[in-house]
Amino acid sequence: MKKQIRRIENKSSSTAGFNCMYRAASYLEKNKFYRSEDYIALRLLPGIVHFLVKYRIVNFQWSFFPKGIYEYVIARTKYIDEQFKELMKNGIEQIVILGAGFDTRGIRFSKINSKTRIFELDSFHTQKAKICQFKKRGILSPVNTIYVPIDFSVDSMSEKLVQKGFDSKKRTLFLMEGLVMYLDKKAVNNLFRLVYKLASPGSRVIFDYIYASVLRRENIYYGEENIYKKVNSVQESWLFGIEKGEIKEFLQKYNFKLIQNLTSEGLEKMFFKDNLGNITGKVNGTHCIAYIEK
Repeated sequence: MKKQIRRIENKSSSTAGFNCMYRAASYLEKNKFYRSEDYIALRLLPGIVHFLVKYRIVNFQWSFFPKGIYEYVIARTKYIDEQFKELMKNGIEQIVILGAGFDTRGIRFSKINSKTRIFELDSFHTQKAKICQFKKRGILSPVNTIYVPIDFSVDSMSEKLVQKGFDSKKRTLFLMEGLVMYLDKKAVNNLFRLVYKLASPGSRVIFDYIYASVLRRENIYYGEENIYKKVNSVQESWLFGIEKGEIKEFLQKYNFKLIQNLTSEGLEKMFFKDNLGNITGKVNGTHCIAYIEK
């Protein structure tokens, strides 16, 4: 059988591009529930896309876009931003961002970052596209942000990190935003075992995942059908999910402790609930966010 070529093997990630658009649009929102802090994202968008987003010509709540995914990216961005800043303030020594895409936290939070080293790992093409946009826009990366190009299916992550100065004795945050669902079962198993090996006691991990039922096309959750079709249409299909209610069992295999598991309902209550208790934005139901500790 001919091997399916995935987009990231020869081009920048389409998913990373969409997430950047969502964060850029969110920064321009007047509605406080939809507004987030990524002021860099808008500057990273190429020509026509920048124009469409800046002048609100495109609406990410149109039916063309998967239902609730805009809200999910907003909630995920806000949640991870909070944890990122809190850990920096509390002296986390290293942050490793796997599948970094167009993540901008190293720049956005540089003023509160006194000594944390940030390692950004991603495919060569996606990372190159990001760095090129930085150069075009005159955006300077902080000296403590270290770019690590990697092919997760071939390269040794530990070797790549050590070569760039990573120290496994230091307390670290491992951030895997929009990554786990794109790996196969074997790769996920290897990844979590490796992260546990690299993490010193007290290290944290934040990752999001989809329900395993989504891969079986059971179409249970809000926005499920549209988002599944969309990720497959751009040659970045989902390969891995965790059964609903089994996150603790999954983590036990790798000796991680669950701090918090946020479902779509939890994210809605955290970020889209007004003073009267009304939910102002409905989040795509296929995803969860897990915050764990070694």
